[in-house]
Amino acid sequence: MAMTDTIFPPPGPGSAANRGGADWRIDEQRARAGGASAIPSDALEIVDETTSTNTDLMARMKALPRERAAVGVHAVRAAYSQTAGRGRQGRSWQATPGHALTFSLACVLPRPLAGLAGLSLATGVAVIDALARLAPSEAGRLALKWPNDVLLDGRKLAGILIETAWSTANASAAVIGVGINVRRDEALEAQLEAAAAGVPAQARATPPAALSQAVPEANLTDTLAVVVKALTEMTERFGAQGFAPFVGRWNACHAYANQEVVLIDKGVEFARGIATGVDSSGQLLLSTDAGMQAIATGDVSLRLADGAP
Repeated sequence: MAMTDTIFPPPGPGSAANRGGADWRIDEQRARAGGASAIPSDALEIVDETTSTNTDLMARMKALPRERAAVGVHAVRAAYSQTAGRGRQGRSWQATPGHALTFSLACVLPRPLAGLAGLSLATGVAVIDALARLAPSEAGRLALKWPNDVLLDGRKLAGILIETAWSTANASAAVIGVGINVRRDEALEAQLEAAAAGVPAQARATPPAALSQAVPEANLTDTLAVVVKALTEMTERFGAQGFAPFVGRWNACHAYANQEVVLIDKGVEFARGIATGVDSSGQLLLSTDAGMQAIATGDVSLRLADGAP
C-alpha cells in the first residue's frame, strides 16, 4: 500500500456523487465549453475502463509516421478506471470512478529528446495554475514537490508521469499522464495512515489530499476542462522555448524551498542538503556541505530531512 500512488475509490451509495442526481461522470459537452475546446473536437476520448491511458496513447504515438507527424496535441484520453495504471518508479496507480480524474495527453513537440528536459516540471506548473483557477482564494495552499507532484496542504493532490514514444532530430512524441484526486475518501485515508504506521518514514508515500478539500463543489468535468486547456497552452510554449519560461513560476510554488531534504534511490539515501530551487533544465539545486549540486530528474524520491514524506 505504501508503494502505491493512490487515487480514491468510487462513490458509495450514500456519497454526494450519488445523491440527488449529482452525476460524477464527465460531461463532455461542458468540458469542451469550459476549456477542453483547446484541442480538436475528435481528440477528446472518455472511456469507462482501460489498462492504462498512457499505454493506450503510447501505442498510438509509436504508430505515427515520425517524419510527417504534425506538431501539437493528438489525443486526450480519460478513463474512469485503469486496470494497470501506473506512476513513477513502477508503482501501481489505482483509480476508480467518481473520486479521481485520470487522463493522458499525447502530443508532438518540435524538440529533440534532449530538449524535453524539464517537461514534467512544466506540466506541474500547468496543473497547479489550472487548479488555482478553480479556487483562486485557496491557491496559496497548493505547491509543487520536485519533480512531479502537486500538493495541497503538504499532501499529494496530483501526480504526473511523462513517457516518450519516439524522437528525431527535430521532434519528439510524448505522452503526459495526469492523476488528480478530486473527491475525498476519509475511509481510505484512514487505511493508508494505518498501513504507513509500520513503514520507515523515508519509504512512506506522501499522504493524499483531494481537490474537494479546497473546492467543495469539485468535479471531474470542470477539472478536466481547465487542466486540458492549461496543458495545451503549456505544450505550445514548451515546444517553442523549453523549460526556461517556467523556471520562475516553479520556484515560486516550490513546496520545500530552502528546507533540508534527502534524496532516496531504491530506498537508500544518496544526497542531502537545502533545496534552493530548480535550474533552467529542471534539475533540483541542492546546497550541500560539498557545495551546490544539481540533481537530474529520474527515479528518485524526495523527502524532508525530518522524515516527513
